[in-house]
Amino acid sequence: MIAKNEKDSADKVLVWFRKDLRLRDNPTLEHALASSKQIVPVFIWDEEEGGKWSPGAASRWWLHQSLKSLAASIEKLGGRLLFEKGKPADVLPLLAKENGADDVFYSRVYDPGGMAAQEAVEEALETAGIRTESFNASLLNEPWEVKNSLGKPFQVFTPFWRNCRNAIYKKPADYPIRNLQFAKQPAPRSSLDDLGLLPGHPWHEKLFTHWDVSEVAGQAQTVHAAREIVPTYAHRRNSPGTEGTSRLSPYLAWGLISPRQVCHSVLQNDAGGSSRGENKFLTEIGWREFSYHLLYHFPHIPNRPLRPKYASFPWLSDSKSLRKWQLGQTGYPMVDAGMRQLYETGWMHNRVRMVVASFLVKHLLISWEEGARWFWDTLVDADLASNTQGWQWAAGCGADAAPYFRIFNPIIQGEKFDSKGKYALRWIPELKEVPPKLIFRPWESPNGSSESGFGTYPAPCVDHASARARALGALASLKSS
Repeated sequence: MIAKNEKDSADKVLVWFRKDLRLRDNPTLEHALASSKQIVPVFIWDEEEGGKWSPGAASRWWLHQSLKSLAASIEKLGGRLLFEKGKPADVLPLLAKENGADDVFYSRVYDPGGMAAQEAVEEALETAGIRTESFNASLLNEPWEVKNSLGKPFQVFTPFWRNCRNAIYKKPADYPIRNLQFAKQPAPRSSLDDLGLLPGHPWHEKLFTHWDVSEVAGQAQTVHAAREIVPTYAHRRNSPGTEGTSRLSPYLAWGLISPRQVCHSVLQNDAGGSSRGENKFLTEIGWREFSYHLLYHFPHIPNRPLRPKYASFPWLSDSKSLRKWQLGQTGYPMVDAGMRQLYETGWMHNRVRMVVASFLVKHLLISWEEGARWFWDTLVDADLASNTQGWQWAAGCGADAAPYFRIFNPIIQGEKFDSKGKYALRWIPELKEVPPKLIFRPWESPNGSSESGFGTYPAPCVDHASARARALGALASLKSS
């Protein structure tokens, strides 16, 4: 006869949720279902895991809402999502023992802090005699699977994506979530609120008006993007005043949806598979993959440039200009509209992200690290791989980066991609009296000047031509050193 605790041990598996906060297309749950074991789901908050890159305020708000939604979904299926604080390597062995589970399933992450946590967990569980199995829940390809002809990691996007693009055809796992067997749990020791994820200041409260955070909402947005956004994505993606981008990034960041689900939805909606819009859109999924590829192979890049020579770039320490940039008070409407959109919604249009990043590192000569930190704290889609890649691209110091001498003119960028000023006026109502053709140079309008600005809207904090010359001079000094 099998003792009750032995039977319980054989029948339960601990599922450690990480950046895979969904029930569908989740390999940890798929394998737990195949094992016929009862699932004990847990989320562990370790505030120290990421070090200086522990999730920022906006990301923590998104995480809180995601966990709240996931817990409700699990409860509907008869289970209870456990919330714990501490080091996963300390928590999981004890939790497995308490629940009589001799298996722990989890999804892999690829940032340095998360990978170190994985190694510690595997060692601790092996010592405790508990089996572990990990799965890829967030990428189309494992970073170590994609190599160039020399067996080394790619540092240029086009050959990288050419090499692994066929992964877009991987289908999401298909299993009925109603069949997931969650173990009955007593009242938990701690609640979601006990994790202390929400920021202490009320800044995040405005985000509720802009986002519906749940797996169901992520699925609905995926379908909407495939049907309404992708067909015109190639020619509308650069226009911030229109609904031309998918807004899927925050759902992907915490795994409320998977890249396989996104690709499958896009391909299903366009059975021909040949539209320019589809290909361009799926290339954005490729850039996300490339960012993770770089972070995995070059784990130092969140803190140091990939191109070593840029480590000595003569950045300025200018807290006053940095604050103007952060609050959307630079005097350049395309830049300020983007920064105000970010602070209000936790998100910014991708074209504008490039403009504001270029402005910080080239017009103001402020380090890309300052920009990365601000984005990290204010973006609901904050993702270490994509954030690092984007900022190093803008600064010219990363893989496949824009040359440093390519300096976006914020005036021309606005006139080209927001020609009627719709986007600028939405976020900068102070400019409503400016003639449309002068929206992006309001100092030239009646009652405006390059010294005093226009009404309550500030004058440019730097002159474009002078700032451009200064940036090129800084680059020249780097080359000569």
